[in-house]
Amino acid sequence: MKTYNIADYGAVGDGVTVCTEEIQRAIDACEKGGTVYVPAGTYRSGALWLKSDMTLYVEKGARLLGSDDPDDFPAYTYLFEGSPQLCYASLINIDSAPHRNITIDGEGVIDGNGAVLFAPQRREHKGRRGRTICLRNTKNVTIRNVTVRQSPAWCLHLVFCEEVVIDNVKVHTKYDEDGNKYGTCNGDGIDIDSCRHVRITNCMIASQDDCIAIKSGKDVIGRRVGIPSEDVTIENCTFRSGFGVAIGSEMSGGVRDVYVRNCTFTDTHSIATIKAIRGRGGYIKNIHYENCTLDNTSTEHKDCEWFRGALYLDGFYSHREFDPSEKAEINEGTPEVDGIYFNNIDLRTAAGRAIYLCGLPEAPYKNVYLMNVKAHGVEGLYHNNIDNLQLIDVKVTSDK
Repeated sequence: MKTYNIADYGAVGDGVTVCTEEIQRAIDACEKGGTVYVPAGTYRSGALWLKSDMTLYVEKGARLLGSDDPDDFPAYTYLFEGSPQLCYASLINIDSAPHRNITIDGEGVIDGNGAVLFAPQRREHKGRRGRTICLRNTKNVTIRNVTVRQSPAWCLHLVFCEEVVIDNVKVHTKYDEDGNKYGTCNGDGIDIDSCRHVRITNCMIASQDDCIAIKSGKDVIGRRVGIPSEDVTIENCTFRSGFGVAIGSEMSGGVRDVYVRNCTFTDTHSIATIKAIRGRGGYIKNIHYENCTLDNTSTEHKDCEWFRGALYLDGFYSHREFDPSEKAEINEGTPEVDGIYFNNIDLRTAAGRAIYLCGLPEAPYKNVYLMNVKAHGVEGLYHNNIDNLQLIDVKVTSDK
């Protein structure tokens, strides 16, 4: 298949020249099955738009770097935090039409330049902050081998996609590879948003917020669209900062059949966060965390409305004050949580509670199983509003 070298279209890899038009010309010229090739060098760019049946290959030693100018990222309507919102474009985008067969590959770097863009995007507020990569409505997505870094907000966001493979990808949203901290917030690593048949394997994620978040829309809009995230497998991944694998809190279209296996969490604040609160509706069902370890020495975050334990289920996520015994009316906004399994888990945390399990009094979370779990925290295990909690070969210890 034909290769389209961006240098042949006038792109200059000096790290200074903005090459948006030149790179986009190579993408537009790419014929079905072709590859747009980014050679060694640093290529500064504004928003780029991929298309069906193409590969973007970022060579080892190459870096796509987001422009310093927010005007190079025009505002468009995206699904963000569960609802359609006006957002700055991402560095790499797809338009809203259905697409297929898109691959991003290579051993190079895709850098959103979020620490520079963060402040002006917030100040000018022409839309919500952008992502580094946002692919929408695409069947057969492959992202492998690249390093994705420092987004203004979420780093890699997939919406309404099917048949997704993310393999051997490194994501840095909190620190760079040398441990220098970026000046951003809300920096999720990978967000899977109303997607089906997803495989995330052999990845390393050092996140400022959730390392991987699985979502499906928010409140009335999410229920109306009604596209769940389902059949998601996360295997053989390592997590080095932030919060582990989260489900919710935007889950109104439903989340089911998620498997997190053979993963290592180091200085992350949690392995699992299940967040289904009043108003969302929808469901979270058949969620499995298996063969995972956590060793957290960071005390940057302690118990609060956003974080309540190294392994936690939270019906009152984001609520600073609440009464777990006070029932609310059951209606279309009442979420359902049923079938959460933790098997062969070993965790130690220096921050907060080891295990926190709290459903809603009017709709208790159902069928929560902890099997062969060892957990140590500043505090131990708290549970409330769980219907059928099974503890099988569980050992919990605490400092307090």
